Amino acid sequence: MAHMILYQGGQGEYTEKKSRFIANVFPVKKEEEALEKIAQIKKKYYDARHNCFAYVIGPDNETERCSDDGEPSGTAGRPMLDVLVGQGIHDVLAVVTRYFGGTLLGTGGLVRSYSSALKDGLEHCVLLEQYTGIRLCVGTDYNDIGKLQYLARTRELTELDTIYADRVEMTLLVPTGQISRVEQEVMDQTAGKAVLEQQGEVWYGMADGKVVLL
Repeated sequence: MAHMILYQGGQGEYTEKKSRFIANVFPVKKEEEALEKIAQIKKKYYDARHNCFAYVIGPDNETERCSDDGEPSGTAGRPMLDVLVGQGIHDVLAVVTRYFGGTLLGTGGLVRSYSSALKDGLEHCVLLEQYTGIRLCVGTDYNDIGKLQYLARTRELTELDTIYADRVEMTLLVPTGQISRVEQEVMDQTAGKAVLEQQGEVWYGMADGKVVLL
């Protein structure tokens, strides 16, 4: 299953028997950040009956938390967490606020309502599939710059930076699985003259056809 990253948060809503369920979804990197957002939502919706939440943090979902905030156990936070984990989304906080409509919904109704509100919220977010890549710095002389640019285009590699000095230093974003092949092709194109330096692994996604570093 692909890792999905929440690039831009959003809001959604679901109504069941006059109870309003308002979902707010945020990107978060740390648990402290999630707790701060939860406090802000509780302050904003101070007159609501419940502010239930779920969050997943870390590339391997190292931190997972959820709260029913007074709803019957397992009817709010856990279903919300199941939605996030089920869709492979991480570094995300979801808070669903409920304004009680006067009619009890029952266990099944609550599970459905909290899940539906969150799903609607996610539809108003920007989610990106997350990939890993290597920053590859290529140093060479000016005679080879055209060959490197051609290689980058044909391999669909993103040019992160280019410095023109005594020599040219071009930094490319190379998908992790292609790094060995690309390095060999660079050396072939430059007759072994290029100086290669891997500058670490990065996470990235694609938005509107452009690379976004995460």
